[in-house]
Amino acid sequence: MKALAIPRKRLVSIVGGSAGNLVEWYDWFAYAAFAIYFAPVFFPKADPTAQLLSTATIFAVGFVMRPIGAWVMGRFADTRGRKAGLSLSVALMFSGSLLIAVAPTYAVAGLLGPATLLVARMLQGLSLGGEYGASATYLSEMAPKEHRGFWASFQYMTLIGGQLCAIFVAVVLQAFLTEAELTAWGWRIPFVIGAFLALAVYLLRRNLAETPSFENQAVDRPVSTAKRLWQEHRRESILVGMLSAGGGLAAYTYTSYMQKYLFNTVGFDKATATYIIAAALIWFTIMQPVFGALADRFGRKPMLLLFGIGGAIVAVPTFMTLETVTSPIVATLLILIPLTLQAGYSANNALVKAELFPAHIRGLGVALPYAIGNAIFAGTLEMVALGLKGAGVEWVFYFYVAGVIGMAGVATLMLPETKDRSLIVED
Repeated sequence: MKALAIPRKRLVSIVGGSAGNLVEWYDWFAYAAFAIYFAPVFFPKADPTAQLLSTATIFAVGFVMRPIGAWVMGRFADTRGRKAGLSLSVALMFSGSLLIAVAPTYAVAGLLGPATLLVARMLQGLSLGGEYGASATYLSEMAPKEHRGFWASFQYMTLIGGQLCAIFVAVVLQAFLTEAELTAWGWRIPFVIGAFLALAVYLLRRNLAETPSFENQAVDRPVSTAKRLWQEHRRESILVGMLSAGGGLAAYTYTSYMQKYLFNTVGFDKATATYIIAAALIWFTIMQPVFGALADRFGRKPMLLLFGIGGAIVAVPTFMTLETVTSPIVATLLILIPLTLQAGYSANNALVKAELFPAHIRGLGVALPYAIGNAIFAGTLEMVALGLKGAGVEWVFYFYVAGVIGMAGVATLMLPETKDRSLIVED
């Protein structure tokens, strides 16, 4: 335990940054967790798959906004500081969540209802586009060199924690409210909770310490721009985009979309599907610091390859087997296989990306390629999956997942071992 001890001020900063990240992702994932309930009130007169496809389209719009948020707030974090970037991102998330909480239904306001949902999701997309880069950079720069993998893994640990909190709220509401009540008004509760939590985190983040990497930069440091990123760090940016595409798509496949898949394809009821995902996410959360510590011991690349190669191999068999499963326990154990391999990526991806870029452009370098890769592949995931299901060829989606994960494996092979060549020079 002594080996992991760090100064109290730094520990408080890591915990504070992580807590804010958890709330940001709770707000983002609450949309996915409760879409099965609010889809009918915003998109009536359609079958369940069509309703989910409509909400998935707005879900994708949030992803489209993430590169814009990454560009704007990545530059902001490089220019004004990591702490300032974190504060701005959570303020936008507060606005988006509050707007969803008060959005009028189609029956009350017609097209104004789904239009409000769209605007709110755009605000959340802007927020999260900046949040990932700011929090990944902040935690990576705050973590001590020898145990950077372990402490930086809390970035994704709290990301999953946010999703798990959204699922937990869903489980509690399912226990106390009927499905009719959840569809009528209960789905608003998680967004009210998210808005208040985001406001609390905004106040917390205003008092965080700034990172030494930002403070130690020269006054006349180079300006952080997308043009400079492309001209001076093109190779790294492309590889980060490829890695993010595979990692993001896999994460949303096995956590966010999997809840709908278990309900819409496998045949479990909504509550059971929620319980399965909750159990899988608890395991996935525990795996983050484990794989972060392994990366400190054996390097970042072996952990990423475990995901890129292993994840591509198991994707199709996992889905094919799930189609025949009737036991929730068996379904959970099956999902744990790709999620365990996924932890090799999730625990270390933010750190690897931060270690690839110099401090003056690190916020933008981490955020923008990540957001673009996620927007193209993870953001369209549900539309692709549901579209193929509607066309009667859902099995094609299984191979699609395997192929995109394999692309991340190729990118990993082309990356340097950043444990030995990190551009984060401060300890």
